Amino acid sequence: MTAENPAGPVAVVDCGTNSTRLLIDDGEGLGLRLQRITGLGRGVDAGGRLRDEAIGRVLDVLGEYREIIERREVNAVRAVATSAVRDAANGAEFLQKASRTLGREVELLDGNSEAAYGFAGATSGLDGAHAGPALVLDIGGGSTELAYGTPTANARPDDATSVDMGSVRWTERFLASDPPQPSELSSAISVARLHLDDIDREHPVIGRGVPAARLVGVAGTITTVAAVEIGLDTYDPEMIDGFVLTRAAAEDVFRTLATERLADRVHNPGLHVDRAPVIVGGCCILVAIMRHWEIDECLVRERDLLDGIAAELRTPQRPSDTAGGAHAAR
Repeated sequence: MTAENPAGPVAVVDCGTNSTRLLIDDGEGLGLRLQRITGLGRGVDAGGRLRDEAIGRVLDVLGEYREIIERREVNAVRAVATSAVRDAANGAEFLQKASRTLGREVELLDGNSEAAYGFAGATSGLDGAHAGPALVLDIGGGSTELAYGTPTANARPDDATSVDMGSVRWTERFLASDPPQPSELSSAISVARLHLDDIDREHPVIGRGVPAARLVGVAGTITTVAAVEIGLDTYDPEMIDGFVLTRAAAEDVFRTLATERLADRVHNPGLHVDRAPVIVGGCCILVAIMRHWEIDECLVRERDLLDGIAAELRTPQRPSDTAGGAHAAR
Protein backbone atom coordinates (compact mmCIF):
# COMPACT_ATOMS: atom_id res chain seq x y z
CA MET A 1 0.00 0.00 0.00
CA THR A 2 1.06 3.63 -0.38
CA ALA A 3 0.69 6.86 1.52
CA GLU A 4 -2.74 7.36 -0.12
CA ASN A 5 -4.12 4.71 2.27
CA PRO A 6 -3.20 5.97 5.74
CA ALA A 7 -5.26 3.50 7.80
CA GLY A 8 -3.23 1.32 10.15
CA PRO A 9 0.43 1.50 11.15
CA VAL A 10 3.11 3.25 9.13
CA ALA A 11 6.89 2.84 9.20
CA VAL A 12 9.66 5.42 8.94
CA VAL A 13 13.38 4.68 8.61
CA ASP A 14 16.09 7.30 9.18
CA CYS A 15 19.67 6.68 8.01
CA GLY A 16 21.37 9.30 10.16
CA THR A 17 24.99 10.29 10.62
CA ASN A 18 25.41 8.36 13.86
CA SER A 19 22.40 6.07 14.10
CA THR A 20 19.93 4.17 11.92
CA ARG A 21 16.42 4.28 13.33
CA LEU A 22 13.01 2.74 12.78
CA LEU A 23 9.60 3.92 13.93
CA ILE A 24 6.46 1.86 13.48
CA ASP A 25 3.57 4.08 14.46
CA ASP A 26 -0.18 3.64 14.55
CA GLY A 27 -0.90 7.13 15.86
CA GLU A 28 -1.24 5.96 19.47
CA GLY A 29 1.53 6.40 22.04
CA LEU A 30 5.23 6.45 21.18
CA GLY A 31 5.05 3.43 18.88
CA LEU A 32 7.81 0.88 18.30
CA ARG A 33 11.19 2.66 18.21
CA LEU A 34 14.44 0.94 17.33
CA GLN A 35 17.87 2.50 17.10
CA ARG A 36 21.26 1.11 16.13
CA ILE A 37 24.46 3.15 16.38
CA THR A 38 25.95 2.59 12.93
CA GLY A 39 28.33 5.55 12.55
CA LEU A 40 27.57 6.17 8.88
CA GLY A 41 29.12 9.63 9.00
CA ARG A 42 32.38 8.77 10.71
CA GLY A 43 35.21 10.37 8.74
CA VAL A 44 32.93 12.19 6.29
CA ASP A 45 33.80 15.65 7.61
CA ALA A 46 37.50 15.12 6.86
CA GLY A 47 37.42 12.67 3.97
CA GLY A 48 34.24 13.59 2.13
CA ARG A 49 33.16 9.98 1.61
CA LEU A 50 31.16 7.33 3.41
CA ARG A 51 33.43 4.47 4.45
CA ASP A 52 32.72 0.99 3.16
CA GLU A 53 32.58 -0.50 6.66
CA ALA A 54 30.08 2.15 7.77
CA ILE A 55 27.89 1.50 4.75
CA GLY A 56 28.03 -2.20 5.57
CA ARG A 57 26.84 -1.59 9.13
CA VAL A 58 23.87 0.43 7.90
CA LEU A 59 22.93 -2.13 5.26
CA ASP A 60 22.96 -4.88 7.90
CA VAL A 61 20.53 -2.87 10.02
CA LEU A 62 18.32 -2.03 7.05
CA GLY A 63 18.06 -5.74 6.32
CA GLU A 64 16.91 -6.29 9.91
CA TYR A 65 14.41 -3.43 9.65
CA ARG A 66 13.03 -4.77 6.37
CA GLU A 67 12.12 -8.04 8.04
CA ILE A 68 10.41 -6.21 10.92
CA ILE A 69 8.46 -3.95 8.55
CA GLU A 70 7.29 -6.92 6.49
CA ARG A 71 6.19 -8.84 9.58
CA ARG A 72 4.21 -5.85 10.84
CA GLU A 73 2.32 -5.46 7.53
CA VAL A 74 2.45 -1.68 7.67
CA ASN A 75 0.32 0.35 5.27
CA ALA A 76 2.95 2.91 4.26
CA VAL A 77 6.72 3.24 4.50
CA ARG A 78 9.09 6.13 4.00
CA ALA A 79 12.87 5.99 4.36
CA VAL A 80 15.21 8.98 4.42
CA ALA A 81 18.91 9.76 4.73
CA THR A 82 20.27 13.00 6.14
CA SER A 83 23.46 14.95 6.83
CA ALA A 84 26.25 12.42 6.20
CA VAL A 85 24.74 11.36 2.89
CA ARG A 86 24.18 14.99 1.88
CA ASP A 87 27.89 15.66 2.42
CA ALA A 88 29.40 12.52 0.94
CA ALA A 89 30.71 12.27 -2.60
CA ASN A 90 29.45 8.68 -2.73
CA GLY A 91 26.05 9.52 -1.24
CA ALA A 92 24.15 8.52 -4.39
CA GLU A 93 25.87 5.13 -4.39
CA PHE A 94 24.82 4.61 -0.77
CA LEU A 95 21.20 5.53 -1.55
CA GLN A 96 21.08 2.92 -4.31
CA LYS A 97 22.48 0.18 -2.06
CA ALA A 98 20.24 1.17 0.83
CA SER A 99 17.15 1.18 -1.39
CA ARG A 100 17.92 -2.32 -2.67
CA THR A 101 18.51 -3.65 0.83
CA LEU A 102 15.40 -2.09 2.35
CA GLY A 103 13.28 -3.04 -0.66
CA ARG A 104 11.98 0.48 -1.14
CA GLU A 105 13.35 3.87 -2.09
CA VAL A 106 15.57 5.69 0.39
CA GLU A 107 15.36 9.45 -0.16
CA LEU A 108 17.89 12.17 0.54
CA LEU A 109 16.24 14.76 2.77
CA ASP A 110 17.53 18.32 2.69
CA GLY A 111 18.31 20.17 5.92
CA ASN A 112 15.34 22.53 5.94
CA SER A 113 12.89 19.68 5.38
CA GLU A 114 14.62 17.73 8.16
CA ALA A 115 14.11 20.70 10.49
CA ALA A 116 10.47 21.11 9.48
CA TYR A 117 9.65 17.44 10.04
CA GLY A 118 11.41 17.61 13.39
CA PHE A 119 9.24 20.57 14.38
CA ALA A 120 6.07 18.72 13.39
CA GLY A 121 7.05 15.65 15.39
CA ALA A 122 8.37 17.44 18.47
CA THR A 123 5.38 19.75 18.86
CA SER A 124 2.74 17.07 18.34
CA GLY A 125 0.66 16.30 21.39
CA LEU A 126 1.89 19.21 23.51
CA ASP A 127 -0.77 20.16 26.04
CA GLY A 128 -1.96 23.61 27.08
CA ALA A 129 0.86 24.00 29.58
CA HIS A 130 3.23 24.18 26.61
CA ALA A 131 1.19 26.57 24.47
CA GLY A 132 2.95 29.38 22.68
CA PRO A 133 5.93 29.57 20.36
CA ALA A 134 8.56 26.85 20.36
CA LEU A 135 12.14 26.54 19.17
CA VAL A 136 12.74 22.91 18.24
CA LEU A 137 16.35 21.79 18.47
CA ASP A 138 17.69 18.58 16.91
CA ILE A 139 21.41 17.96 17.45
CA GLY A 140 22.31 15.14 15.10
CA GLY A 141 25.60 13.52 14.27
CA GLY A 142 26.45 15.74 11.33
CA SER A 143 24.07 18.68 11.49
CA THR A 144 21.90 20.63 13.89
CA GLU A 145 18.39 21.66 12.92
CA LEU A 146 16.47 24.55 14.46
CA ALA A 147 12.84 25.37 13.71
CA TYR A 148 10.75 28.15 15.26
CA GLY A 149 7.01 28.65 15.29
CA THR A 150 3.76 28.27 17.17
CA PRO A 151 2.47 24.68 17.19
CA THR A 152 -0.73 24.41 15.17
CA ALA A 153 -2.78 21.69 13.54
CA ASN A 154 -0.59 21.66 10.44
CA ALA A 155 2.57 21.98 12.60
CA ARG A 156 4.53 24.16 10.18
CA PRO A 157 7.37 26.32 11.54
CA ASP A 158 7.67 29.99 10.69
CA ASP A 159 11.35 29.50 9.91
CA ALA A 160 13.78 26.59 9.93
CA THR A 161 17.45 26.04 9.24
CA SER A 162 20.11 23.35 9.28
CA VAL A 163 23.70 24.01 10.38
CA ASP A 164 26.69 21.78 9.66
CA MET A 165 27.56 21.05 13.26
CA GLY A 166 26.81 17.78 15.01
CA SER A 167 28.12 15.39 17.64
CA VAL A 168 30.21 13.30 15.24
CA ARG A 169 31.41 16.25 13.18
CA TRP A 170 32.38 18.29 16.29
CA THR A 171 34.13 15.33 17.92
CA GLU A 172 36.24 14.66 14.85
CA ARG A 173 36.95 18.32 14.18
CA PHE A 174 37.79 19.56 17.69
CA LEU A 175 38.09 16.84 20.36
CA ALA A 176 41.30 14.93 19.64
CA SER A 177 42.34 14.25 23.26
CA ASP A 178 40.97 11.76 25.77
CA PRO A 179 39.60 13.41 27.80
CA PRO A 180 39.25 16.56 25.69
CA GLN A 181 41.58 19.41 26.62
CA PRO A 182 39.97 22.65 27.89
CA SER A 183 41.26 24.43 24.79
CA GLU A 184 39.53 21.86 22.55
CA LEU A 185 36.24 22.26 24.39
CA SER A 186 36.53 26.04 24.22
CA SER A 187 37.13 25.93 20.47
CA ALA A 188 34.15 23.61 19.91
CA ILE A 189 31.82 25.90 21.86
CA SER A 190 33.20 29.10 20.33
CA VAL A 191 32.76 27.89 16.75
CA ALA A 192 29.24 26.70 17.56
CA ARG A 193 28.42 30.19 18.82
CA LEU A 194 29.77 31.71 15.61
CA HIS A 195 27.23 29.59 13.73
CA LEU A 196 24.54 30.89 16.07
CA ASP A 197 25.63 34.46 15.33
CA ASP A 198 25.01 33.63 11.67
CA ILE A 199 21.52 32.39 12.52
CA ASP A 200 20.77 35.65 14.35
CA ARG A 201 21.72 37.58 11.20
CA GLU A 202 20.35 35.29 8.51
CA HIS A 203 17.24 33.98 10.31
CA PRO A 204 15.99 36.92 12.41
CA VAL A 205 12.64 35.21 12.90
CA ILE A 206 14.46 32.59 14.96
CA GLY A 207 16.87 34.97 16.68
CA ARG A 208 14.17 37.42 17.72
CA GLY A 209 11.70 34.70 18.68
CA VAL A 210 13.91 32.75 21.08
CA PRO A 211 13.36 34.89 24.22
CA ALA A 212 9.61 34.19 24.17
CA ALA A 213 9.84 30.60 22.98
CA ARG A 214 10.09 27.30 24.79
CA LEU A 215 13.12 25.25 23.77
CA VAL A 216 12.02 21.75 22.75
CA GLY A 217 14.91 19.31 22.33
CA VAL A 218 14.91 16.03 20.43
CA ALA A 219 17.28 13.30 19.23
CA GLY A 220 20.27 11.47 20.64
CA THR A 221 22.40 14.15 22.28
CA ILE A 222 19.58 15.79 24.19
CA THR A 223 17.75 12.61 25.18
CA THR A 224 21.08 11.13 26.33
CA VAL A 225 21.93 14.18 28.45
CA ALA A 226 18.46 13.87 30.00
CA ALA A 227 18.98 10.15 30.65
CA VAL A 228 22.34 10.83 32.33
CA GLU A 229 20.82 13.58 34.45
CA ILE A 230 18.03 11.25 35.57
CA GLY A 231 20.50 8.38 36.02
CA LEU A 232 18.57 5.78 34.01
CA ASP A 233 20.13 2.35 34.25
CA THR A 234 17.72 1.19 31.54
CA TYR A 235 16.62 3.71 28.95
CA ASP A 236 12.92 4.50 29.31
CA PRO A 237 11.40 6.71 26.58
CA GLU A 238 8.29 7.32 28.69
CA MET A 239 10.46 8.93 31.38
CA ILE A 240 12.43 10.98 28.85
CA ASP A 241 9.45 12.33 26.91
CA GLY A 242 8.37 15.52 28.69
CA PHE A 243 11.39 15.74 31.00
CA VAL A 244 12.51 19.31 31.67
CA LEU A 245 16.28 19.65 31.39
CA THR A 246 17.54 22.80 33.05
CA ARG A 247 20.54 24.71 31.80
CA ALA A 248 22.28 24.08 35.11
CA ALA A 249 21.74 20.33 34.73
CA ALA A 250 22.96 20.36 31.12
CA GLU A 251 26.11 22.21 32.18
CA ASP A 252 26.67 19.75 35.02
CA VAL A 253 26.34 16.71 32.74
CA PHE A 254 28.66 18.37 30.25
CA ARG A 255 31.34 19.00 32.89
CA THR A 256 31.10 15.42 34.13
CA LEU A 257 31.34 13.77 30.73
CA ALA A 258 33.94 16.15 29.31
CA THR A 259 36.40 15.60 32.15
CA GLU A 260 36.26 11.79 32.03
CA ARG A 261 38.31 9.49 29.86
CA LEU A 262 36.20 7.45 27.46
CA ALA A 263 36.91 4.28 29.47
CA ASP A 264 35.32 5.93 32.53
CA ARG A 265 32.62 7.88 30.69
CA VAL A 266 30.93 4.71 29.45
CA HIS A 267 29.95 3.79 33.02
CA ASN A 268 27.58 6.74 33.47
CA PRO A 269 23.99 5.51 33.87
CA GLY A 270 21.92 6.70 30.93
CA LEU A 271 24.84 6.82 28.47
CA HIS A 272 24.82 4.10 25.81
CA VAL A 273 28.32 2.73 25.29
CA ASP A 274 28.16 3.35 21.53
CA ARG A 275 27.19 7.00 22.00
CA ALA A 276 29.91 7.73 24.58
CA PRO A 277 32.64 8.59 22.01
CA VAL A 278 30.64 11.50 20.53
CA ILE A 279 28.43 12.72 23.38
CA VAL A 280 30.84 15.44 24.51
CA GLY A 281 30.83 16.93 21.01
CA GLY A 282 27.04 17.05 21.15
CA CYS A 283 27.14 18.58 24.63
CA CYS A 284 29.38 21.38 23.35
CA ILE A 285 26.66 22.32 20.86
CA LEU A 286 23.86 22.06 23.43
CA VAL A 287 25.54 24.26 26.03
CA ALA A 288 26.60 26.73 23.33
CA ILE A 289 22.97 27.15 22.30
CA MET A 290 21.68 27.52 25.86
CA ARG A 291 24.42 30.04 26.66
CA HIS A 292 24.09 32.00 23.44
CA TRP A 293 20.37 32.62 23.78
CA GLU A 294 20.34 32.49 27.62
CA ILE A 295 17.86 29.62 27.67
CA ASP A 296 17.12 28.31 31.16
CA GLU A 297 15.43 25.01 30.35
CA CYS A 298 14.65 22.55 27.59
CA LEU A 299 11.57 20.36 27.23
CA VAL A 300 12.87 16.98 26.07
CA ARG A 301 10.81 14.93 23.64
CA GLU A 302 11.09 11.47 22.17
CA ARG A 303 8.98 12.59 19.21
CA ASP A 304 11.04 14.01 16.35
CA LEU A 305 11.70 13.77 12.62
CA LEU A 306 10.37 10.20 12.50
CA ASP A 307 7.05 11.26 14.01
CA GLY A 308 6.72 14.23 11.69
CA ILE A 309 7.10 11.98 8.67
CA ALA A 310 4.81 9.32 10.16
CA ALA A 311 2.06 11.88 10.72
CA GLU A 312 2.31 12.93 7.10
CA LEU A 313 2.13 9.31 5.93
CA ARG A 314 -1.20 9.03 7.70
CA THR A 315 -2.64 11.94 5.67
CA PRO A 316 -4.08 11.61 2.15
CA GLN A 317 -1.25 13.65 0.55
CA ARG A 318 2.03 12.26 -0.61
CA PRO A 319 4.97 13.53 1.47
CA SER A 320 6.50 15.29 -1.54
CA ASP A 321 3.38 17.42 -1.88
CA THR A 322 3.87 19.07 1.51
CA ALA A 323 7.48 18.85 2.59
CA GLY A 324 9.45 20.11 -0.35
CA GLY A 325 13.14 19.59 -0.74
CA ALA A 326 13.26 15.79 -0.53
CA HIS A 327 15.30 14.19 -3.28
CA ALA A 328 14.69 10.58 -4.18
CA ALA A 329 17.45 8.14 -4.98
CA ARG A 330 17.71 7.52 -8.69
